[in-house]
Amino acid sequence: MAAAAPAAAAASSEAPAASATAEPEAGDEDSRDVRVLQSLRGKICEAKNLLPYLGPHKMRDCFCTINLDQEEVYRTQVVEKSLSPFFSEEFYFEIPRTFQYLSFYVYDKNVLQRDLRIGKVAIKKEDLCHHSGKETWFSLQPVDSNSEVQGKVHLELKLNELITENGTVCQQLVVHIKACHGLPLINGQSCDPYATVSLVGPSRNDQKKTKVKKKTSNPQFNEIFYFEVTRSSSYTRKSQFQVEEEDIEKLEIRIDLWNNGNLVQDVFLGEIKVPVNVLRTDSSHQAWYLLQPRDNGNKSSKTDDLGSLRLNICYTEDYVLPSEYYGPLKTLLLKSPDVQPISASAAYILSEICRDKNDAVLPLVRLLLHHDKLVPFATAVAELDLKDTQDANTIFRGNSLATRCLDEMMKIVGGHYLKVTLKPILDEVQNISPTVIVCDLMIVALLSSDLVYSFMCSSKNKTEHFRNKLFSTIVKSSMSCPTVMCDIFYSLRQMATQRFPNDPHVQYSAVSSFVFLRFFAVAVVSPHTFHLRPHHPDAQTIRTLTLISKTIQTLGSWGSLSKSKSSFKETFMCEFFKMFQEEGYIMAVKKFLDEISSTETKESSGTSEPVHLKEGEMYKRAQGRTRIGKKNFKKRWFCLTSRELTYHKQPGKDAIYTIPVKNILAVEKLEESSFNKKNMFQVIHTEKPLYVQANNCVEANEWIDVLCRVSRCNQNRLSFYHPSVYLNGNWLCCQETSENTLGCKPCTAGVPADIQIDIDEDRETERIYSLFTLSLLKLQKMEEACGTIAVYQGPQKEPDDYSNFVIEDSVTTFKTIQQIKSVIEKLDEPHEKYRKKRSSSAKYGSKENPIVGKAS
Repeated sequence: MAAAAPAAAAASSEAPAASATAEPEAGDEDSRDVRVLQSLRGKICEAKNLLPYLGPHKMRDCFCTINLDQEEVYRTQVVEKSLSPFFSEEFYFEIPRTFQYLSFYVYDKNVLQRDLRIGKVAIKKEDLCHHSGKETWFSLQPVDSNSEVQGKVHLELKLNELITENGTVCQQLVVHIKACHGLPLINGQSCDPYATVSLVGPSRNDQKKTKVKKKTSNPQFNEIFYFEVTRSSSYTRKSQFQVEEEDIEKLEIRIDLWNNGNLVQDVFLGEIKVPVNVLRTDSSHQAWYLLQPRDNGNKSSKTDDLGSLRLNICYTEDYVLPSEYYGPLKTLLLKSPDVQPISASAAYILSEICRDKNDAVLPLVRLLLHHDKLVPFATAVAELDLKDTQDANTIFRGNSLATRCLDEMMKIVGGHYLKVTLKPILDEVQNISPTVIVCDLMIVALLSSDLVYSFMCSSKNKTEHFRNKLFSTIVKSSMSCPTVMCDIFYSLRQMATQRFPNDPHVQYSAVSSFVFLRFFAVAVVSPHTFHLRPHHPDAQTIRTLTLISKTIQTLGSWGSLSKSKSSFKETFMCEFFKMFQEEGYIMAVKKFLDEISSTETKESSGTSEPVHLKEGEMYKRAQGRTRIGKKNFKKRWFCLTSRELTYHKQPGKDAIYTIPVKNILAVEKLEESSFNKKNMFQVIHTEKPLYVQANNCVEANEWIDVLCRVSRCNQNRLSFYHPSVYLNGNWLCCQETSENTLGCKPCTAGVPADIQIDIDEDRETERIYSLFTLSLLKLQKMEEACGTIAVYQGPQKEPDDYSNFVIEDSVTTFKTIQQIKSVIEKLDEPHEKYRKKRSSSAKYGSKENPIVGKAS
């Protein structure tokens, strides 16, 4: 479920680097759209001390979910029979909408009934920055249905004068409940909301009720209610109508939102309380209010009793300006591969001053890759690595900038390579009955050598089948290896040979340490993170994949191919790896490494074989009519390649329906009112539109994005579309009666098409700008260190001054830092103007900046 960049078969097809343009005049950004992009990455580590079951069987089968408000966007594997489940699952996705809370729920899996929510961790959006990049233990809070609140209410209050039949004057309070927005899903579906409107005081509680709105999370009520406000007998009519102080302080309007349960109990959705004294200075008040949870007194249980959850969360919110603002910073970064020494370049300095190198690596790799600058940069930082490597057996085994850059590069460009090599085998492993595969390494480790051999023989045929097939597939896959990987492997091989000229094997181990240890082995043991499998494997499959991964690791440890049997830590693995010590297998691995580290282009043009981009389970509206004449929604397995979009009844089954990519005319969101369903989009093609419902907003955003990208260069693409559907003889959006009428809304404009790799260079440059801004203090210390080194002709001062920085050439490094500071200062100006404009434009009480309603 976590969002990620689509697989890439090549980086060579990237668009050429855009030339830097003149900077716009200050204030130009006010007239253009500034993109606000949110992303979330991190890790669900583990839980501990969960509440046990009462009785003899105390263990639970647990899983964890990530929710934006009440919408689930990610789910972990189920960890069986544990009160301290170890999840260890990383996640990353773009957040396509606004939200109030990021929540993590721990569930107890129940086969026969609904899964039980054990507890939750709910973090306000504005508090996420306090936990960024740190592993933290959070206490689980109780999950009370009355506290599961999201959404906002649009309300208007007025005061009128009324003259009664006997001539006395009284006050009338007019409550206009206009609409609600963003109400939660109930059991995965839009709710049937209604509101109760009450005037509450010391001795009164007048309540009225709206109509029920069916199947919507954004109901438009537009209902007006009238309440008489009793006046004191001493009241005399005034020309300026006001409410008396003693009355107004005691009254408030309470709005309660409910989901109509029909045959079951109604579900509370939230409430707001607005004191009538907001009308003290004005006879009319109109605003949006955030719904609040209801206070149930002291029913909450002790949070310590529920256990705790360890999380690592990194939330980012980037304000991406128009492209021309980033010209100077991009130019400075793209010059990095040419700077001598490389440690004095802007890209290297960024990695030095960031608190976590991983924060810097991803945007740097993507930006450099987009402009074909990654190979020279990675080569230069790898050469710096080799200077500190004293033993050829430990080459590229550390967690340096070079190894992290290559790891990230292989994830971005190697996705399709993994799919054509590993996916068929992983699918076969997954489809084998768990009782057939019994390679439980934990059990084996406890047995004697004789019993181990007997145990291994029971599954020998299957494990040997997967092992042999895997080996054969990998060593024959060089033609599918992306060109950019081949180019970097070639450079690594040449540098390793120069660094250790007397070691004949180092040229191979320099490459195998990446392609086997850091690429294939990692993908096998965690296929879901590389989108090779839709879900996390079950426990038994993980054990099988672990054994396969150990095979690949042995190929990566080049020296182990010549080991004797007794040199393995696990004695039972000797027989398993015996085949790899044969000369034929060693020669096959050598040939494969030779081919993928050649300067010749190994990958195909991208037109002969389709590139697999995305797959997953969604609901689609039936293309035809059912017997009773209604169109329904069915669950289907969707698969998108660079050639076609297909859907199937189940994964691996024949396609039921196929849409060639060249026939796609537009891909757009569908209004919720069309079918009263959230997270819907439409694929408009040469036949009838295909209406699809994704499982959540993140998944819908990913599908729309990749479908737009793959079809953006198609001929005859539409300029206008209908945001709703054609039902009962007219379009719901514009009420046109002809089904073939031109769309009423412009199609979404987008970036240039590139199905091979998804890189938004402005967004990556903005991320780098943010990292420099956050690390200005360390940048200043590095600048001072350069000055110290230049004055004293070498590192002779106190270690705290600059020992943590790599400074080979203090003069060049100092000049680069000055350039960085100058560029960042120029970018600060439009960012500050935008922030001021944003804070002033979103009036408190507007839909974008609703009032936090009074809680109970």
